[in-house]
Amino acid sequence: MSGGYTSLDSEKISGSVPVFLAPVASGPDHVAVKFAESNLQTFPPSEAQGKISGVFRPPADADDSFSKPARGASDDSQPTGWTRTFSVAAYKSYFDVDTSDVLERIKDSLLPFKGSFTEKTADNPDLYGPFWICTTLIFVAAAIGTFVTYVAHKLQKKDWDYDINLVTWSAGLFYGYVTIVPLGLYLLLKYFSAPSGLVQLWCLYGYSLFVFIPASCLSVVPVEIFRWVVAGIAGFMSATFLALNLRTHIKSAGESWFLIVAGIFLLQLALAVILKLYFFTITVGN
Repeated sequence: MSGGYTSLDSEKISGSVPVFLAPVASGPDHVAVKFAESNLQTFPPSEAQGKISGVFRPPADADDSFSKPARGASDDSQPTGWTRTFSVAAYKSYFDVDTSDVLERIKDSLLPFKGSFTEKTADNPDLYGPFWICTTLIFVAAAIGTFVTYVAHKLQKKDWDYDINLVTWSAGLFYGYVTIVPLGLYLLLKYFSAPSGLVQLWCLYGYSLFVFIPASCLSVVPVEIFRWVVAGIAGFMSATFLALNLRTHIKSAGESWFLIVAGIFLLQLALAVILKLYFFTITVGN
């Protein structure tokens, strides 16, 4: 190798790396060479480079298995028309909320004079919050009502029997109210040519019930006048929340708008009175 150079014939070796070795310094005992040029085959291809280059591109069809239907599948399997009402997919968007959304809407329901709830939820009314608020209220009202009755009997050293009907009546009252009343209001507004979204009304009425949960907990205090005050304040806040949020929209119904809003307000107050009379009025037998 002294004074010369050596070349590897790349044509004779498939996939080889041609290297040109040039003498840098030669002597009687050693030869120093340097890699003057190398033509490496790129692997992996330049389209998908690793972290060293800072660029990584997944294959073009990397997410196809999640974003596109499987081969041979057809969109015909998805119900259309009126049959879509009986599919889960039809209601998926009404549960598309997270914890922060629900908490924000609960906070708005406790600030009834703002009257901005319908504007905030116009694009995304949900049924998740109303369902769990109503369900929680059912069990809280039944449990607190039972506890209050139990304490009253024990203080007077009277026999006490658990009334399972409290849960049944509680479920019928609140589920029925939050379903039927908004539906009736929806039909009424449609009759007066001031239609409103049914889901929007269910959402509004569902969140209006939240104030009755802390009110039920405060009814543990064994003072009758205090329980009436709590029920009155809760009913007034809930009724005001509904009336102010619906007032602007219902004004388009013409001269009857005031009667409709007043009816909404009084009906919500009646719910608070029924809650107080049925669950938190204690009668101890002899």
